[in-house]
Amino acid sequence: MELRARGWWLLCAAAALAACARGDPASKSRSCSEVRQIYGAKGFSLSDVPQAEISGEHLRVCPQGYTCCTSEMEEKLANRSRAELEAALLDSGRALQTTLATQLQSFDDHFQHLLNESERALQDAFPGALGELYAQSARAFRDLYAELRLYYRGANLHLEDTLAEFWARLLERLFRQLHPQLLLPDDYLDCLGKQADTLRPFGEAPRELRLRATRAFVAARAFVQGLGVAGDVVRKVAQVPLGPECTRAVMKLAYCAPCLGVPGARPCPDYCRNVLKGCLANQADLDAEWRNLLDSMVLITDKFWGPSGAESVIGNLHLWLAEAINALQDNKDILTAKVIQGCGNPKVNPQGSGPEEKRHPGKLVLQEKPPTGALEKLVSEAKVQLRDAQDFWISLPGVLCSEKLAMSSASDDRCWNGMAKGRYLPEVMGDGLANQINNPEVEVDITKPDMTVRQQIMQLKVMTNRLRGAYSGNDVDFQDASDDSSGSGSGDSCPDDLCDRRVSKKSSSSRTTLTHALPGLSEREGQKTAAASCPQPCVSLLLLLLLALVLSAASPTWR
Repeated sequence: MELRARGWWLLCAAAALAACARGDPASKSRSCSEVRQIYGAKGFSLSDVPQAEISGEHLRVCPQGYTCCTSEMEEKLANRSRAELEAALLDSGRALQTTLATQLQSFDDHFQHLLNESERALQDAFPGALGELYAQSARAFRDLYAELRLYYRGANLHLEDTLAEFWARLLERLFRQLHPQLLLPDDYLDCLGKQADTLRPFGEAPRELRLRATRAFVAARAFVQGLGVAGDVVRKVAQVPLGPECTRAVMKLAYCAPCLGVPGARPCPDYCRNVLKGCLANQADLDAEWRNLLDSMVLITDKFWGPSGAESVIGNLHLWLAEAINALQDNKDILTAKVIQGCGNPKVNPQGSGPEEKRHPGKLVLQEKPPTGALEKLVSEAKVQLRDAQDFWISLPGVLCSEKLAMSSASDDRCWNGMAKGRYLPEVMGDGLANQINNPEVEVDITKPDMTVRQQIMQLKVMTNRLRGAYSGNDVDFQDASDDSSGSGSGDSCPDDLCDRRVSKKSSSSRTTLTHALPGLSEREGQKTAAASCPQPCVSLLLLLLLALVLSAASPTWR
């Protein structure tokens, strides 16, 4: 038994000596040329880089083997890795913002063009046909088009009230113009206005225009606003800073391989995805409401066509106005008789001239312009681009790994798995904050969602509800989500089914748990962390050998 005990301890001592010999920088000294090249390319001073590998006890992110990176280098590379990922996020967001902004500008230009062309057609046709009748009412028409533009641009106007006020003002002015021989004081005109719904002086045109214009303008406005909200959400979320845990994970992903002298090893695909799924967990939570918004925008384009569609109504407003004035002229005598019956016989204006046949305005005869096909082309392109953008938030990890982080093309023994060159075994996490509770690469507190992202999720919900209302022809007014306390919550809030779950301690075989942000980790914290998972340098191995010899000498003799 004595020999067996002594043999076991001697075997341990021999293994320790062998490990020490394999890791001795004198016997396994490697050049740091690759690190020098990478470090210099980042604009850092090469004087920071050692000529050959050194002991890695000082490392706080990378595994603590022999290394070509000092503490200062590790800190600089960690900050650089965070800046590079944040820049990549901004670039990705900027590309989508540009697409959405281009769409918004194109649709806005088209709808504005339709409205301008309608007003121009009115100004070309009405003065010649109506003469003085139009001249005295020109301001009412200008005001109508101005208010329609304001409404379309998002002004806090009720479209039905705007149209009702226009018809009331127009009736007063035209009735006076048609009866210059009568004295029509304000109280008489008030009586006229109260009977307008019953008398229907403009025929069916006001009612038809109200129904069709409301649907057309509400749909056009909501669609353009949706493009604006989508672009704004992308812009704000792309600026959300990365947390300290993400900084460590990205540093380990991007720069620990060259630091540890593993040349040419690119990150394993699943390893890279897990890192970025953890870093972008909050952003992925936008996915559901983002899809709802884009689906609603695609759906509402159906309201751009047909008799009540934006193309037909906005571009032909002047036709409805012409029809209304023609109806008023056709029914002038009957209307006058009914007004006198309901409001009394007005006094004669001694200074007014009697109606003469030669001064009667002519009828307005206008032709509807056929669609040019421009809107159809815009909608077709927008549908393709909106559908392509639906996966934007959940596809970000894969896209960034492929395009920005030089991910390996295959998961094999030659890729970097975060500890060494070899296969990456942990499974890939799902998308979103709740699915990161067991992420092996990034410590994610699922109970503290990012408030900027949560506010943007509420913005998406608000805009989606507005679009759904617009699809039904309703102009739904919501309070701005940024002012809605119900949508923002507190930093400690979490979904009910998740509040009882907390971030569990990760396996030391898959990641290193660090509890402080870079920069700022103390040497002691870095050493304590390394003790859990990193190989010890030769000093520790020599201590182990000494302990083995002492215990061997002190072992009791069994007889």
